[in-house]
Amino acid sequence: MLDVSPFNPNTHRILNSETYIEVKDLKKRFGKIQAVNGLGFSIFKGDIFGFLGPNGAGKSTTIRILLSLVKPDSGTVSIFSLPLEKNRTAILSRIGAMVEEPRFYEYLSAYKNLEMLGKLSGKNVSHSQIMQALTLTGIEERHESPVKTFSQGMKQRLGIAQAIVHDPDLLILDEPANGLDPRGLRDIREVILRLNREFGKTILISSHILKEIEQIAGRMIIINKGAKVVEGNVHELLNASEFILRIEVSAVAKAFELISKAFKQLEPAIDPDDRIIMRVSRKDIPLINKLMAEHDIDVFSLTPVNSLEQYFLDKT
Repeated sequence: MLDVSPFNPNTHRILNSETYIEVKDLKKRFGKIQAVNGLGFSIFKGDIFGFLGPNGAGKSTTIRILLSLVKPDSGTVSIFSLPLEKNRTAILSRIGAMVEEPRFYEYLSAYKNLEMLGKLSGKNVSHSQIMQALTLTGIEERHESPVKTFSQGMKQRLGIAQAIVHDPDLLILDEPANGLDPRGLRDIREVILRLNREFGKTILISSHILKEIEQIAGRMIIINKGAKVVEGNVHELLNASEFILRIEVSAVAKAFELISKAFKQLEPAIDPDDRIIMRVSRKDIPLINKLMAEHDIDVFSLTPVNSLEQYFLDKT
């Protein structure tokens, strides 16, 4: 089985590699709504790049700009070191995309759908290319089955298959795990990691399922109200100097009173499970532990909570 341990960008991307996407000062307004506001970011060859933000943050608009479906008001987009505006056809021929929930001809087979979509897009895809795409996404055994018999997870896999059937260098996947159960999430995660690790695909993935991004992305950006909040290496961002600490102790009320007096700046609170929670720096942990020991309070656990979900909520 494919190793799906958390992504380590230091082992999966060649340092100083080619810049695949360069976005600078991108702006787009729809009436009174500023959908994208001065956005800029870079994606490098070999990246799995997480594109995150709350609903209405401008993610879908940005993706549509990258795919030349929406024209920006200002700013520049370069893909494969070429200006998108002047090289649209050449650039798009090297990109595969799945935007939101994929749609197919329900009464046609998976194979026929890929064959027809290839023709409609002007791409001359061969039998071997279609079968390879179906094999990579794990649905080759159902290639003759009508799409109407597919589960949601299989349709998502077929969506990725149509994005890779012409062997693109860059994949742009907008919410590829939408509506999937835990098994479906794992299956899509394995497909994405395999495409990156074994076949060298550079992938931009937009998702609201933060745990999935945390497990597969090497780099990420969080945007809010159309602007960049933070961009960088996922591992480094999640190992920042401050994080949420959960403390489970024998005497919650007494421990809370002691911590509140000794560490007022930490603003401790008690969660519904009777654990004390607060935002701390690493240097605070031994001091808190020492304080508990001095007052004969048993410490059952000190658990740092440094997930992408918490980081995302803090930033947005």
